[in-house]
Amino acid sequence: MTLDLETFAREKDVKYFMISYTDLFGAQRAKLVPAAAIAGMQQEGAGFAGFATWLDLTPAHPDLFAIPDASSVIQLPWKKDVAWVAADLFMEGEPVGQAPRVVLKKLVAEAAEAGLRVRTGVEPEFFLISADGAEISDLRDVAEKPCYDQQALMRRYDVIAEICDAMLDLDWKPYQNDHEDANGQFEMNWEFDDALITADRHSFFKFMVKSIAEKHGLRATFMPKPFKGLTGNGCHAHISVWDLDGKVNAFADDAMPFGLSAKGKTFLGGIMKHATALAAITNPTVNSYKRINAPRTLSGATWSPNTVTWTGNNRTHMVRVPGPGRFELRLPDGAVNPYLLQAIIIAAGLSGMKTNADPGPHNDIDMYAQGHTVTDAPKLPLNLLDAIRAYEADADLRSALGQDFSKAYIKLKHDEWNAYTAHFSTWEHKTTIDV
Repeated sequence: MTLDLETFAREKDVKYFMISYTDLFGAQRAKLVPAAAIAGMQQEGAGFAGFATWLDLTPAHPDLFAIPDASSVIQLPWKKDVAWVAADLFMEGEPVGQAPRVVLKKLVAEAAEAGLRVRTGVEPEFFLISADGAEISDLRDVAEKPCYDQQALMRRYDVIAEICDAMLDLDWKPYQNDHEDANGQFEMNWEFDDALITADRHSFFKFMVKSIAEKHGLRATFMPKPFKGLTGNGCHAHISVWDLDGKVNAFADDAMPFGLSAKGKTFLGGIMKHATALAAITNPTVNSYKRINAPRTLSGATWSPNTVTWTGNNRTHMVRVPGPGRFELRLPDGAVNPYLLQAIIIAAGLSGMKTNADPGPHNDIDMYAQGHTVTDAPKLPLNLLDAIRAYEADADLRSALGQDFSKAYIKLKHDEWNAYTAHFSTWEHKTTIDV
């Protein structure tokens, strides 16, 4: 039975709803709707001019309607009279094929048709920085190896605890918060769930972290590599696949190496097979490739992959299998679109299962120290253009995510790359002025 948002507002003393959608570039768009008008909006949607956001639309296109999915509604823990609700995009009564949440829902349905329920958890890392974005916010956070730094964590207690309290209030079951490997960087973890729920929560989490940071006079950034020399922001994804009841883990088999079932290995095989094309989605910005292909950082490791390899419980590879019945994809970064991340995982995994894809042999070496000895594994793209071209060349993934989406995404990402290459940088001036 569909939740009635008007009733929700009355019972929770909500005055306004933020009807929100995430565009192709991961930007969150919303309209603030008074509770008195939500009944009509729940039926017909809030109207937007799609061209004004990062979608491949023109000013001549009809109105874009964001129809709220009431099952996703979240009352803002820090502003109780407002509720956020994720929306699906429609135009002239039809779902918009390029809309990220629409793409994900289509793939969730395809997995369900195959009797599968993809469940994931994400580990979004972020920096707390000065309001102007120029530096980390805690000038005493200068340790060479700051990961898990107790003092630095507690100096940001007010911000981190407020975010965690909010997740507790929302029953997300958060279970740990820590200072990460870069100065000024943090990670917060909550329990895994179905792919769509995780995507909605990931989207809301980014909004919540930024909002609470601003409330404390700070700024939060999920930018993949905001500071030279410091570890970048990853967004590792933990993946398992279950039966439709969510009771049997289809990836778990204690008799198999790493506890990963034959079915799980083919799903992993799809991830490995499509990895270079995946990067266009999991690492979607020019800046993303400053993290993937970064030189050694101040702490001694980048914590990001640059080669398509997998392993057991070893964090130097693109995929690790830390325990039975699941694996961790370490490729995505902080800029990843929450909905497209889940969509591309399902698309690649289902492709692997359909084709009985073999992930190839696992590697047990330290890739940071001995990666040069691996000569038979593909390298990840060196830049956004290479990643876009890899996605363009991957007909299976383009089809799985939908041609409407793929055409729009490729077009806008090419435009982004062209804008970047047309930019005149200080580096160019310094290195070329006296040629």
